[in-house]
Amino acid sequence: MRIAFMGTPDFAVPALQALHAAGHDIVAVYSQPPRRAGRGKKLAPSPVQRLAETLGIEVRTPFSLKDEAEQASFAALDLDVAIVAAYGLILPQAILDAPRMGCLNIHGSLLPRWRGAAPVQRAILAGDTETGITIMQMEAGLDTGPMLLKSTTPIDGKTAGELTDELAKAGAELMVQYLATPSEYPAEAQDDTLATYAKKIEKQEARLDFSKPAEQVERQIRAFTPVPGAFFEFGNNRYKILEAQVSDTNDEAGKILDDHLLIGCGTGSIQPQTIQKAGKPAMNLKSFLNGTKIPIGTVLQ
Repeated sequence: MRIAFMGTPDFAVPALQALHAAGHDIVAVYSQPPRRAGRGKKLAPSPVQRLAETLGIEVRTPFSLKDEAEQASFAALDLDVAIVAAYGLILPQAILDAPRMGCLNIHGSLLPRWRGAAPVQRAILAGDTETGITIMQMEAGLDTGPMLLKSTTPIDGKTAGELTDELAKAGAELMVQYLATPSEYPAEAQDDTLATYAKKIEKQEARLDFSKPAEQVERQIRAFTPVPGAFFEFGNNRYKILEAQVSDTNDEAGKILDDHLLIGCGTGSIQPQTIQKAGKPAMNLKSFLNGTKIPIGTVLQ
């Protein structure tokens, strides 16, 4: 098929790789413009742009698709279909309508569960036992279009980073499967009454709230690993907890209960297993405690 691929972060990379390997004619890749990153604040292309350039595919990085000239340029590609995976820009109706098969999205949830920007993190925070990928036909509404194909993935205590990587691979396989025989997968309308909105993650959500039950605190840690990183503050330093275990021990919320950094929660407690001090590499609990002392009885705020 004659395809335009539209994606930006690492999540979209496996899909571009898979579509190229499957022999589709990818005539253009759309990705968000390079952003300044790193200590030197140099402009850095997105992961999708880097892969596309390696594959010798034309890359387009418009700041918006609302301009009529940009829409005309897209229409001139004479596409069978556009494949979208975490692109990050709104697609106007003129873009949605241009390809013969329209625009198909690789969405990281089992729609209609978790429409919106952060379906993986919200699924973990909510305590869902499973999530998955939905291949959907895009329309003007936010993730409201008909569903074409799904696959299910158990969450099983995974971090958002681990789950995102797994879903990215599953989405790539599912999209290649769909495009091979699209007529075998009739569209299914979503039940809007079952929809939940997965709003964008705000930085303040990453501050650990030890007044919550330990199970919820542990989910918060997994949902925000690797970014933005669930954290607490002690002294003048910020510490991210990247991995933790739940304990039945009950005491005051936020209180350090022993010399192995057991932390009291609303009910139960958690024991960090991997910690990262701001500006330092992540380390296991033993290494952390060798260099950092937080006295028993300290109450973390």
